[in-house]
Amino acid sequence: MTLLLGFIVESLGGELHGDASQSIEGLGPLESATPQQLSFLSHPKYQSQLAASRAACVIVAPPMRDAALARGPCIVTEQPYLYFARVTQLWKKSLPQVARAPIHPSAVIDPAAFVHPRACIGALCVIERGASIGADTVLKSRVTVSENCVIGERCLLHSGVVIGADGFGFAPNAGTWEKIEQLGAVRIGNDVEIGANTCIDRGALQDTVIEDGVKLDNLIQIGHNVHVGQHTAMAGCVGVAGSATIGAHCTLGGGAIVLGHLALADGVNISAASVVTRSLRKPGHYTGIFPIDDNAAWEKNAASLKQLHGLRDRIRVLEDKIRILERS
Repeated sequence: MTLLLGFIVESLGGELHGDASQSIEGLGPLESATPQQLSFLSHPKYQSQLAASRAACVIVAPPMRDAALARGPCIVTEQPYLYFARVTQLWKKSLPQVARAPIHPSAVIDPAAFVHPRACIGALCVIERGASIGADTVLKSRVTVSENCVIGERCLLHSGVVIGADGFGFAPNAGTWEKIEQLGAVRIGNDVEIGANTCIDRGALQDTVIEDGVKLDNLIQIGHNVHVGQHTAMAGCVGVAGSATIGAHCTLGGGAIVLGHLALADGVNISAASVVTRSLRKPGHYTGIFPIDDNAAWEKNAASLKQLHGLRDRIRVLEDKIRILERS
């Protein structure tokens, strides 16, 4: 399949410098794109790759216009990465469409569940009693939506997603564990995408809530009674413990952990592999990672960290003595 540069710009806007009749046969990264592919420059730090790129055309921001023109054809737009995302959408829409049944014959849907006529249910999916699937939502293969869980419109759930498994709730009883029945459900808003093998637990009493526009990567665990605000995004292997509240427009890097019952304000960004151990009430970028080092040095630094409390007390005593000396 090919698209003309002129058709891309006509569809998506932007300022084309080059031949509108140039055929584009694919999309590729800046450093490895072929002379038949379209690429993009999302950050000035990759400018050295721009000069060496063999791409047929490169999407760039206005400050990079001259550098791009020195190399060859380009499309100039305010947000190159967003533009490239829209090119991928245009490309996918232009691919030949294969007719599929809206509900795969192997899917198991309880008679008491609701599936909108425009929803698409993949192979081996299970939709239990009282569940609801909204219009234009797509469930890939082997997705499970447990009883009474609600999924909004235009959502995409990838293979292996489990919505509404029991939350992890047990009460200690004389050395054993007594199960706390999970009586809530999961409510997912519109335009949510959930990656493969991600699990979202049902609430113990109230529902677990995922608001509109949330994007979850693969292998994420969302505990019971968690509330995730709109347009928040989480990378792979994030874990959010029960009853945590994540604000709107937050980002959590891969492998980050949020402990239970904590709250993150709107606009909080958590670095990859960080562990959030306290509530964060102000927007900003937070990091909690002990730097990697060779093991011997790491052990010495870790041992020093254990002494920080004592060192702090000793410093306070010395500061008090200094103040007394200064006054005398």
